Order: sequence, then C-alpha cells, then structure tokens
Amino acid sequence: MPRYDRDELLRYAEALLTRAGMEADKATVTAAVLVEGDMIGHETHGLQLMHWYLECLGDGSLNGTGSYEVVADKGAGFVWDGRLLPGAWLLVQALDQAMERVRDHGIVGAAIRNCHHTCALSAYMRRATDRGMIVQLSVSNPAARRMAPYGGTEAILTPNPLAMGFPTSGDPILVDVSSSITTTTMTQLLAKRGERYPEPWGLTAGGQPTDDPREITERGGTMMPLGGTSKGHKGYGLALIVDLLGQGLSGKGRANTDAPGPLAQSAFLQVIDPDFFAGLEAFTEQSDWLANACRSNPAAPWNKGAVRVPGDAASARRREALEQGVPVAQGDWDRMAKHAERLGVVPPEASATY
Repeated sequence: MPRYDRDELLRYAEALLTRAGMEADKATVTAAVLVEGDMIGHETHGLQLMHWYLECLGDGSLNGTGSYEVVADKGAGFVWDGRLLPGAWLLVQALDQAMERVRDHGIVGAAIRNCHHTCALSAYMRRATDRGMIVQLSVSNPAARRMAPYGGTEAILTPNPLAMGFPTSGDPILVDVSSSITTTTMTQLLAKRGERYPEPWGLTAGGQPTDDPREITERGGTMMPLGGTSKGHKGYGLALIVDLLGQGLSGKGRANTDAPGPLAQSAFLQVIDPDFFAGLEAFTEQSDWLANACRSNPAAPWNKGAVRVPGDAASARRREALEQGVPVAQGDWDRMAKHAERLGVVPPEASATY
C-alpha cells in the first residue's frame, strides 16, 4: 500500500474539496479529519470517503458554504442546526467552543442537528485529550434506518457510534464503538465486493442471522446490534442512548418527517474539564494506573499479543504514519485521482510503499 507525506496529503485533500466548491476553512478541517482517520487505522472513514464527499458537493447534498444556525445557547449547553454543512467542520467548531467554555462551567454539552457525515469519531479525540480534557461524541442519522431493535425485524436505528477520550500522561485512552456489530460503510464495501462478514453480523428480513451483507443492502435485512442474538439488548440500549442524546436534545430526529436529505445526522458532544473537579493531576494518576494495570495484565491463551488499552493501536499507527507516511489504499487513491483530473489538481507522489 502506498504511503504519502502527511502535509502533502493534507494539501491535496484540501485542494480537491475547495475546487469542488467547499469554503477554505471547512476544507482545511475536513481534510485534516479524513487524513487523521487513515493515520489511526480507520480506513473506511478516512480518504476512502473523499470521492463520496466530492460527489455530494456536486449534487448539493453536502453544503460547502455558510455557517450554522444557533438554535439555543445557555452557556454550558448549546444547540446548532448544521444546515448540512461538513460534519467535521461542525464538530470541530463545537468542540472548540465547548473547550473555551468548560473552564468556567466544568462540563459543557452541545447538540447539533442536520450535520453532513462526521467521519471517524476517534479522529476528534486528541483535540481535547491533548489539552487535558475528557471528551464524548455520539452520532446518529435520523434520516436512515439500518438496525432493528433487539428482538425485532424492522429497521429503526442506525449504527449510532459512541466515542470517549480520556487524557493520561502518555497516549490517551480512546474508546470508539458502534451500537451495531459492524458499520454501514463496512457493510456496503463488503456487499460491493461480493464478500461476506467474518461471522453472522446481520439479520435477514425474516430475522435470521446471516453473514451475507447483501441481505442488508439489497434484500431488506438489518444490521445486528452489538452483542448479537444472545446479548444484543446491550447494543440496542447504546443505540437508544445515542439517538436520544443527539436527536432529543437537538429537537430534531426520527419523530420529524421533514428531514432535509438522506444524510442529516444528529450529534451530541460533551467536554469535561478535570481541573474543575479533583484536578488534572489527580485524574491522570487514576487513568495512568488503570491503563498500566490493563496493559500489564497476563494475556489469555487465545490472545496472540499483550493486553491493550483502547486507543493503543491508533496511537501506534499514528506515530508510524507521521514517521513513514500515511497509508492510502490504491483503489481509494485511484478514485481520488479521477476527481483530481476533473478538478485540475495535481496529486502528490508516494513517499513509500509497503
């Protein structure tokens, strides 16, 4: 797989977005979040999405200009209407505002309705954890239905990812999970390739477990909640939490029938300042101890490596990408190159391959 210098890759991605009609400030942030997704190993939510974003800019389903509408603002909590602007830009704007306010309030929350796609939630975590803050992000798409409630067969929910980042004195702890076993993007990719899930991660339209993603994309099946057929009530519960935080607090969700398009996500974010509580030093004493205790735990016989803390692999991949270049799959690169030719943007040369 070819690797590319991060700075050159950022300039390339930004140029593609601006030439396609996205304002420069939004293109800069969107490019950074997409590249960060590839750096931390979330390939399905990195530059693999670029061709789709460019197509959405072309057909108007992604709004590349203007600003959000403030629906409510009470200091420690605020609500925006995202007007289908880039989800990356909206989340970064909201995070930055929350981090400015959190020194005065301790905890600040925000809900945003009508966002365009928000990329990989893990890609935002370091923005807060590097400043010694705790961050929570969750996203749902009330305009789509892909997961049935546990025990049911009719899709109501989406995979509803939930992520949290915690600072330590070293690498942050980064938890990023979907409420379903797999993601929409992975399901669509496997179906397109004619491949199957590693295990029965979906349900047929009749409610039977299946490893064929085409049962979901073509035949009316649903994605299985985290926990599967025996413990899926857990993923179902998480999905309800995410739906209600983003949609309930923003005042826009599945109960409304006037969604502006097929992708109008609802997001909830929360920033917590440990200094407002027992202090950052006290917090990292606990987070360091817990992380080290987990990493030093004896490995189970089926575990081929050492015990890891969520975020360890992402941090290692990120360091490698900074040193050796960001990996981009050849197929994704080729699709971007076609847009680059159309838009008059010159792609950078690969710095290495592996």
